[in-house]
Amino acid sequence: MKRLVYNKLMESISRGEKCHWVLLDPDDYSLDEAACVAKESQDCGVNAILVGGSLLYTNHFDKFVQILKKSVNLPVILFPGDATQLSASADALLYLSLVSGRNPANLIGEHVKAAPLIRECGIEPVPTAYMLVESGSVSSVEFISNTRPLPRNKPQIAAAHALAAQYMGMSLVYLEAGSGASQTVPEEMIKMVKGYVDIPLIVGGGIRDPHTAEKKLAAGADIIVTGNVLKKKDGIQIMKEIASKVNSFRAP
Repeated sequence: MKRLVYNKLMESISRGEKCHWVLLDPDDYSLDEAACVAKESQDCGVNAILVGGSLLYTNHFDKFVQILKKSVNLPVILFPGDATQLSASADALLYLSLVSGRNPANLIGEHVKAAPLIRECGIEPVPTAYMLVESGSVSSVEFISNTRPLPRNKPQIAAAHALAAQYMGMSLVYLEAGSGASQTVPEEMIKMVKGYVDIPLIVGGGIRDPHTAEKKLAAGADIIVTGNVLKKKDGIQIMKEIASKVNSFRAP
């Protein structure tokens, strides 16, 4: 299978560019709202749209992806909570393995269920080591996955997990503090993980302003993910400021 989305990402990173991805949860937006936010995201300079959530109680997942594809020229990438969150309309899928936990369903179980469907749909899978980081509160994904997050004051544990994931063939590492996290992924952890692995590093959770985004980039993040900030009254303006900071960032 061709790796069009991943190869384009690697080309950008090889040029020293950073990326800003926006996560849209189908439970949080109507189809019209999603189309509007996606267009605003594209206009602000966001590089890709992620779609998914820990627990879906709406039944318009495929329509949600389709409306995003019609609304923007950005890559629409699935960020699935389980094997049911698939759509043939997406450009790619983060094939998430929750390597920070020890729940076999999130390490391989859901992947086996999804694999034949991914093949049939022709979605580009991007093997991704998903790592939950302690953030001061219980996140939705922590509760739903029944796993404990990595201790935020033990960056060496995160680095060892990331390196093991790279050795197992993962293409991306995703450090996640959780949706609406009260504390973001520590810069010390980002630096150590980045020093251990050669694959791109995604950081998300609790990033609500351009200054915080800049600190994560300076520590070594290649991709910043924001989501809940869009629910604020001035969320679009904040997203624009974050995207501008990411797109103009140059490593010291």
